[in-house]
Amino acid sequence: MTATDPALTALVQGWCALSLLHGRIEAHIERALQTRHGLSVREYSLLDVLSRQHDGDGGHLQMKQVADAVVLSQSATTRLVTRLEDRGLLARYLCPTDRRGIYTNVSEAGLQLLEEARPTNDAALREALDEAATKPELAPLVRVVESASLPTPA
Repeated sequence: MTATDPALTALVQGWCALSLLHGRIEAHIERALQTRHGLSVREYSLLDVLSRQHDGDGGHLQMKQVADAVVLSQSATTRLVTRLEDRGLLARYLCPTDRRGIYTNVSEAGLQLLEEARPTNDAALREALDEAATKPELAPLVRVVESASLPTPA
């Protein structure tokens, strides 16, 4: 493949369109969450991921798993956890079976804020996708997003 190869050009254009769609959606949701709930998209995502933990086998996530789920580095995730902990939205505790492990749970205040913010997040996502669907270069990607379904975690 050369730099002028049509397949490469199409690939680059597709990646640019995907990046544009992601940026537009994230910016739209960010504005809505910040305005109505004082949360960033990353903070909302972290609360959402941690709220899905459970007490069964494999139910609590290690920091690396949390970082992967919210698409941040481990150090950025740790800083984010600390900020939300300082706001009383999260609490950390030692793993009962491995004293080296530290788990993070969403506090009652964090769960309440998450439940209040969830309709805002969902509505902002829908609005962003509807707006993007009007753009010919983004409409095919919106259809893919709308048709994708991920398996629900056990």
